[in-house]
Amino acid sequence: MRGKPLAAIVSAGMSRFGVLEGRYSREIFSEAAREAFEGCPNLDPKSDIQGVFVGQMAGESFEHQGHWGPVLADWAGLLPAPATRFETACASSASAMRSAIFSLRSGMYDVVLAGGVEKMTNRTTEEVTEFLGFGADHPFETFQGLTFPGLYALMANAHIHRYGTTEEQMAMVAVKSHRYGALNPKAHFQREITLEKALSSRVVAWPLKLYDCCPISDGAACLVLTRPELARRYTDVPVYIVGSGHASDSIALHEREELTSLKAARLAAAEAYEMSGVEPGDIDVAEVHDCFTIAELIAYEDLDFCARGEGGLMIEEGRTEMAGEIPVNISGGLKSKGHPVGATGAAQTYEIFRQLRGEAGESQVEDAEVGLTHSVGGSGATAVINIYGRG
Repeated sequence: MRGKPLAAIVSAGMSRFGVLEGRYSREIFSEAAREAFEGCPNLDPKSDIQGVFVGQMAGESFEHQGHWGPVLADWAGLLPAPATRFETACASSASAMRSAIFSLRSGMYDVVLAGGVEKMTNRTTEEVTEFLGFGADHPFETFQGLTFPGLYALMANAHIHRYGTTEEQMAMVAVKSHRYGALNPKAHFQREITLEKALSSRVVAWPLKLYDCCPISDGAACLVLTRPELARRYTDVPVYIVGSGHASDSIALHEREELTSLKAARLAAAEAYEMSGVEPGDIDVAEVHDCFTIAELIAYEDLDFCARGEGGLMIEEGRTEMAGEIPVNISGGLKSKGHPVGATGAAQTYEIFRQLRGEAGESQVEDAEVGLTHSVGGSGATAVINIYGRG
């Protein structure tokens, strides 16, 4: 399979991310699906799409609704296509997308829809914190009072003590994310911040401050995928998925080999690189899972964009800026674009799809031909890495 496309993305859609008052997940998802359908005039969604794969983490808690696959397929106008919902915490739609790829590779389907959605802002911060905690270890972490800011704060402290990473370097991630989020018309936060503002914001879980943390957001994203040999029936500019990796690790931090790296991400990245024949230095643009600023620095290292312990130096030297060595999170990332958890993996792919087709507007990375997405579930028990090439 090395170097051969696994599947082709022929269209993609994404809702605005943010506080979408008065709207259910099904409405937000149908908005993203509609954009994807309108971007592919040769597609007849009702007759061509044979399967629906959707990611959503906690719809039962957020909206008192289960059985989400058929609900979302119905509102996207895709019944009676078989529809399945996937849950791997914040990597839910990345897992849905990977299963969609398998369905195409098997020959069972020719065209499928993969996507994700989450409606979160209708709940209080305390309720959202509780529901997100389902992605951590209940008896040993959340029941003892740990939240996700607390878990990532433990990782940040370990990174600080082992490698000398600084609060300023983490704040630089936030400043970069907000700079590019300000260029993204669909981002939750569309305003720049200064380093001083990030560093002086209130502490959430030391050393993580308010601007080190992603927001609570609503949103959805959808992708139309087909088998590579069929791609040009639907578009003249397909984007191919050329590598995909998925790995798991212990859900509880205390059972991990270390706190300064996500083993699942390293293993998934190695699988994706090997499958694609792409090396880290070949990546032109990447979207990584920066739920907290320390997570972006760790991602640089786990993806071999830099050596272990040099993530802080990489952001400090500007190597992940738009004109840098490997532009990262030019969409604004989870930190600024937003993090409706079930939608995030598909939304990362939406951004890479636009970059590789040259459709990213003010955020366009020049001559981008190879992209990567890095999606993490919880504190790292799940990781899905995909590599993409321009058609």
